[in-house]
Amino acid sequence: MSRTNLSGARLLPWLVGAVLIALPFANRDPYHLHLLILILIWSFAYTSWSMMGRFGLVSLGHGGFMGVGAYVTALLWNHAGLTPWLGIPISLACAGLLAVIVGYPCFRFRITGHYFVLVTLALSGIVLQVITASRDYTGGSLGFSPNRVPGNSLWALQFEDKRTWYLIALAIWAVGLLIWRTVDRSMDRYALEAISEDEDAAAAAGVNVTWEKLKITVISALMTAFAGALYCQYQMFITPDTVSGISVSLQMVFAVIVGGVYVALGPTVGAVITILLAEALRIGFGTKAVGWDNLIYGLLLVLFIIFLPKGILGSTLARFQARR
Repeated sequence: MSRTNLSGARLLPWLVGAVLIALPFANRDPYHLHLLILILIWSFAYTSWSMMGRFGLVSLGHGGFMGVGAYVTALLWNHAGLTPWLGIPISLACAGLLAVIVGYPCFRFRITGHYFVLVTLALSGIVLQVITASRDYTGGSLGFSPNRVPGNSLWALQFEDKRTWYLIALAIWAVGLLIWRTVDRSMDRYALEAISEDEDAAAAAGVNVTWEKLKITVISALMTAFAGALYCQYQMFITPDTVSGISVSLQMVFAVIVGGVYVALGPTVGAVITILLAEALRIGFGTKAVGWDNLIYGLLLVLFIIFLPKGILGSTLARFQARR
């Protein structure tokens, strides 16, 4: 690669970052900013799932982690008056503990493949049922709203200006990409890839299989819980179906596979597709299209797994590299 091309490659991320930062000041339309904020928040959540999925750890329990992050933060604010600046770390601790409780026995006793998928599926269902059953505190299926404060409040992490929320979501999205890149360039990546190929061979080579799996699971759970807390603070209204349960977990799987599970920006591409698809159905069909998005996700997921397993971005990059 020439020196000019190398300099251009280094400048490109900075130019893209400058454009993204300037975007809310150039286009102040609240609806457009709302869509961008949702895309960035869900991109971070999808990136957290891909941290595990790219190494063969297919989880259907991330809806549970996201629900813990959202509800614990909101409940501590409403019932204990605890600021989200303290509530979010507590919710992350709860999600991390839940990941250890579920993950350690699975990894210690070699519960892998579809058995691991079923265990995480049960986790997602249990969290959903707990939230729904505790309706005296969580509002159950009717939903839950954090107590509002007038105006903008840094203490309550509530802002009326969508530009503020856009910049916050943009920063969190960038942090998610940084975490993905850090793991991708670490020795843990090679250990996890070896584990995904053959656990016995990896263990024989000196890899602590249980520890490596548990570490990436906890990181993924913490990121997912943080995405749930951020989504709750932005929307100021949550229901069990929007932040928890099997539907949220399946949405994550679909978005990552469609975008590209092995590419850092793959989950972002998946978020663009899922958010715009949901909005198109809502605008075009209204309440008649309730549940259609899950049906379409399922059909597209099957098609992508069969015909485009690397996802849209992954396949595009592979073809570009092959031509070069």
